[in-house]
Amino acid sequence: MQFLDHISLKKYNTFGVEAKARYLVTISDYDELKSLLTNFDPDKDKHLIIGGGSNLLFTKDFDGWILLNEIKGIVFTEETDNHVLIKVGSGENWSDFVDFTVAKGWGGLENLSLIPGTVGAAPVQNIGAYGVEQKEAFVSLEACNLKTGKVRIFNYPECDFGYRNSIFKAAEKGKWFVLDVTYRLQKTPELHLSYAPLRNAFAGKKAEQITVSAVSEAVKKIRRSKLPDQATLGNAGSFFKNPVVGREKFSRLKQQFPEMPFYPQENRNIKIPAGWLIEQAGWKGRQLGNAAVYHEQALVIVNPGKATGQEILKLAETIQQDVYRQFGIELEPEVLIL
Repeated sequence: MQFLDHISLKKYNTFGVEAKARYLVTISDYDELKSLLTNFDPDKDKHLIIGGGSNLLFTKDFDGWILLNEIKGIVFTEETDNHVLIKVGSGENWSDFVDFTVAKGWGGLENLSLIPGTVGAAPVQNIGAYGVEQKEAFVSLEACNLKTGKVRIFNYPECDFGYRNSIFKAAEKGKWFVLDVTYRLQKTPELHLSYAPLRNAFAGKKAEQITVSAVSEAVKKIRRSKLPDQATLGNAGSFFKNPVVGREKFSRLKQQFPEMPFYPQENRNIKIPAGWLIEQAGWKGRQLGNAAVYHEQALVIVNPGKATGQEILKLAETIQQDVYRQFGIELEPEVLIL
């Protein structure tokens, strides 16, 4: 366990904005976390758990405790003729973990290739991409209660997964430190190619050519064509959630904007791509102050180098205002703003 005070957070957030934390503690295992909790009260001490820092926007200094998750390890807990269960340390890099499963030929996570962040953040955010969410392979997770230091197992229903959401972002927000996550992967994969660019990538291909590895590589190619590399251009991936509207509201919008793309959801709701809304509002490729909207994907706000967290927030709020003015839709940030 490493303990630092008054530390710069610039290298700990993928936007690359400058902010300082009062304390930063690295956590490598449960024993270190339990030791820390003897000097820490989550009810009184402001705190934030981070992994890769890929879904954060610091707009000011953080006057509290940053708990940096560095818990590693991959353990096989069950194997049958049809599937394998893997328990993964919450501080493992998500993209590397997906690559590991793909290399084994196991299906379930290939559509989530190249998503930045750590394994522990995946169920908290219920990450998803290209027609798949992590919950579809999720079995359970172990988490430590920051108040009591006790460990609890959360199964699928208890996590209350929703669109980019879970109980850990709602009723239990800030109360738990995820230690590990268990996923069930398929030895005979059921591939998901409903996303149009993926369907197009495999059009005319023979069935034996459409493998887990091929799908993963296609996803990576699509992501790289649309999203900037966080190592070279500061960003947090998709800044906003794709809004979901009721059927009646969608019908009115579709009459006014017949070219609007959409995706039917459960309960007759309709998901509308936030990137399309932002682009129609005229923000794709534009800059406000030192912050900008990525020229290849309007859903991504970038820091070309000198933007502050406040400048990025101002740009995001301006986009929200313009989209609401034009479409009557409120965009909700996917990024945690602090």
